Amino acid sequence: MQYFENTIQVHADDLDDLEHVNNIRYIDWVQDISKAHWNAVISEEVRATMAWVVLHHDISYKGAAKLTDTLIIRTHIASSKGAISTRVVDIIQQKTNEILVQAKTQWCLLNKTTYKPIRIPESVKKAFEAQ
Repeated sequence: MQYFENTIQVHADDLDDLEHVNNIRYIDWVQDISKAHWNAVISEEVRATMAWVVLHHDISYKGAAKLTDTLIIRTHIASSKGAISTRVVDIIQQKTNEILVQAKTQWCLLNKTTYKPIRIPESVKKAFEAQ
Protein backbone atom coordinates (compact mmCIF):
# COMPACT_ATOMS: atom_id res chain seq x y z
CA MET A 1 0.00 0.00 0.00
CA GLN A 2 1.41 3.35 -1.08
CA TYR A 3 0.64 6.51 0.89
CA PHE A 4 0.51 10.11 -0.28
CA GLU A 5 0.42 12.94 2.22
CA ASN A 6 0.47 16.67 2.77
CA THR A 7 0.87 18.75 5.91
CA ILE A 8 -1.34 21.74 6.63
CA GLN A 9 -1.89 24.19 9.46
CA VAL A 10 -5.35 25.04 10.78
CA HIS A 11 -6.34 28.68 10.20
CA ALA A 12 -9.15 30.79 11.67
CA ASP A 13 -11.34 30.41 8.57
CA ASP A 14 -11.28 26.60 9.05
CA LEU A 15 -13.11 26.85 12.40
CA ASP A 16 -16.76 26.53 13.37
CA ASP A 17 -18.65 28.22 16.23
CA LEU A 18 -17.04 25.86 18.76
CA GLU A 19 -13.52 26.86 17.66
CA HIS A 20 -12.95 23.39 16.13
CA VAL A 21 -12.35 22.64 12.46
CA ASN A 22 -15.69 22.66 10.66
CA ASN A 23 -16.80 19.28 9.33
CA ILE A 24 -17.24 20.74 5.83
CA ARG A 25 -13.58 21.80 5.89
CA TYR A 26 -12.57 18.19 6.54
CA ILE A 27 -14.50 17.16 3.42
CA ASP A 28 -12.67 19.86 1.45
CA TRP A 29 -9.35 18.43 2.66
CA VAL A 30 -10.42 14.88 1.73
CA GLN A 31 -11.18 16.04 -1.80
CA ASP A 32 -8.05 18.22 -2.00
CA ILE A 33 -5.66 15.38 -1.04
CA SER A 34 -7.45 12.99 -3.41
CA LYS A 35 -7.02 15.41 -6.31
CA ALA A 36 -3.41 16.17 -5.37
CA HIS A 37 -2.61 12.44 -5.30
CA TRP A 38 -4.24 11.93 -8.72
CA ASN A 39 -2.33 14.90 -10.16
CA ALA A 40 0.98 13.72 -8.68
CA VAL A 41 0.74 10.18 -10.02
CA ILE A 42 -1.13 10.38 -13.33
CA SER A 43 0.11 12.29 -16.37
CA GLU A 44 -1.68 15.38 -17.61
CA GLU A 45 -2.33 13.60 -20.91
CA VAL A 46 -4.21 10.75 -19.18
CA ARG A 47 -5.98 13.14 -16.76
CA ALA A 48 -7.36 15.04 -19.76
CA THR A 49 -9.44 11.98 -20.70
CA MET A 50 -10.78 10.92 -17.27
CA ALA A 51 -12.47 12.43 -14.23
CA TRP A 52 -13.53 11.16 -10.81
CA VAL A 53 -16.85 11.77 -9.09
CA VAL A 54 -17.77 10.91 -5.51
CA LEU A 55 -20.39 8.23 -4.97
CA HIS A 56 -20.20 7.99 -1.19
CA HIS A 57 -18.32 9.50 1.76
CA ASP A 58 -18.15 7.61 5.06
CA ILE A 59 -16.52 9.87 7.64
CA SER A 60 -15.66 9.10 11.25
CA TYR A 61 -14.84 12.03 13.52
CA LYS A 62 -12.61 10.85 16.36
CA GLY A 63 -11.19 14.13 17.64
CA ALA A 64 -11.12 17.86 16.99
CA ALA A 65 -8.46 20.01 15.38
CA LYS A 66 -8.03 23.55 16.64
CA LEU A 67 -6.46 26.82 15.55
CA THR A 68 -2.75 26.54 14.65
CA ASP A 69 -2.73 22.72 14.86
CA THR A 70 -0.52 21.10 12.26
CA LEU A 71 -2.25 18.22 10.52
CA ILE A 72 -0.97 15.41 8.34
CA ILE A 73 -3.45 14.45 5.65
CA ARG A 74 -2.57 10.97 4.42
CA THR A 75 -4.32 8.95 1.72
CA HIS A 76 -4.13 5.63 -0.08
CA ILE A 77 -6.22 3.56 -2.45
CA ALA A 78 -7.79 0.72 -0.45
CA SER A 79 -9.38 -1.11 -3.41
CA SER A 80 -10.43 -0.75 -7.03
CA LYS A 81 -12.90 -2.77 -9.06
CA GLY A 82 -14.49 -1.91 -12.38
CA ALA A 83 -15.05 1.86 -12.42
CA ILE A 84 -15.06 2.19 -8.60
CA SER A 85 -12.13 3.02 -6.35
CA THR A 86 -12.22 3.23 -2.56
CA ARG A 87 -9.84 5.77 -1.09
CA VAL A 88 -9.01 6.18 2.59
CA VAL A 89 -7.97 9.55 4.00
CA ASP A 90 -6.65 9.95 7.54
CA ILE A 91 -6.36 13.40 9.06
CA ILE A 92 -3.78 13.16 11.82
CA GLN A 93 -2.77 15.59 14.58
CA GLN A 94 0.97 15.89 13.93
CA LYS A 95 1.94 16.58 17.55
CA THR A 96 0.18 13.49 19.00
CA ASN A 97 -0.01 11.27 15.89
CA GLU A 98 -3.71 10.80 16.73
CA ILE A 99 -6.15 10.16 13.87
CA LEU A 100 -8.78 12.89 14.20
CA VAL A 101 -10.81 12.05 11.12
CA GLN A 102 -10.96 9.03 8.84
CA ALA A 103 -12.81 9.13 5.54
CA LYS A 104 -13.54 6.24 3.22
CA THR A 105 -14.76 7.52 -0.11
CA GLN A 106 -16.03 5.62 -3.12
CA TRP A 107 -15.08 7.33 -6.36
CA CYS A 108 -16.31 6.48 -9.86
CA LEU A 109 -14.07 7.03 -12.89
CA LEU A 110 -15.73 8.75 -15.83
CA ASN A 111 -14.84 9.37 -19.44
CA LYS A 112 -14.30 13.14 -19.45
CA THR A 113 -16.10 13.56 -22.79
CA THR A 114 -19.17 11.33 -22.34
CA TYR A 115 -19.38 11.46 -18.51
CA LYS A 116 -20.06 7.70 -18.57
CA PRO A 117 -18.34 5.35 -16.12
CA ILE A 118 -15.26 3.56 -17.43
CA ARG A 119 -13.20 0.71 -16.02
CA ILE A 120 -10.10 1.85 -14.21
CA PRO A 121 -7.27 1.05 -16.63
CA GLU A 122 -4.56 -1.31 -15.40
CA SER A 123 -2.02 1.39 -16.18
CA VAL A 124 -3.73 3.72 -13.68
CA LYS A 125 -3.90 1.01 -11.00
CA LYS A 126 -0.23 0.19 -11.50
CA ALA A 127 0.77 3.86 -11.36
CA PHE A 128 -0.71 4.12 -7.85
CA GLU A 129 0.87 0.83 -6.76
CA ALA A 130 4.31 1.92 -8.00
CA GLN A 131 4.15 5.43 -6.58
